[in-house]
Amino acid sequence: MSMSTLNSNQIHTLLSEEQIQNRIKEMGQTITNDYNDNDEIVAMTVLKGGVVFFSDMIRNINRNLFCEFLGTSSYGDSKQSSGEVKLTLDTKFPLTGKHILLFEDIVDTGLTLSYLIKLLEARNPASIKLCSLLFKPESLKTDLKIDYVGFEIGKEFVIGYGMDYAGLYRNLPYVGVVKD
Repeated sequence: MSMSTLNSNQIHTLLSEEQIQNRIKEMGQTITNDYNDNDEIVAMTVLKGGVVFFSDMIRNINRNLFCEFLGTSSYGDSKQSSGEVKLTLDTKFPLTGKHILLFEDIVDTGLTLSYLIKLLEARNPASIKLCSLLFKPESLKTDLKIDYVGFEIGKEFVIGYGMDYAGLYRNLPYVGVVKD
């Protein structure tokens, strides 16, 4: 069956819109408490999947922050990462001495974030913290510390709330799993 012909009966809701928004409010408060008023914070996300989560998160952080975007590719139109990360969009904002908050929609293998952390560390920030809506601990292939995790999930392939399959389903307000 083509993914483009899915209907709501074929998608199982894993996390409802309400569950996601409640968790985002909690994480936003925690992040607000973890920084001082005078910290220079650069909030970044990895496009395209992270933009929905990023947008909701930054509205729930009560600190001044700059926003930057990164682009990577490791999936293409597949359900599994190729393992090769390519930078497709880089920040132009100077990061020396700044506190970086890197937002990701989902941490699967961790290879993309490991790549980005090395790239960002070379720019001498004051700190780098990671925040992910979803984390798949069983799929992790690298030693990675995620400072703020919305939800831990299993190995299932998820769509919605910014996450896609072949470019579709980012607009769903919940996180779903396609039923076999």
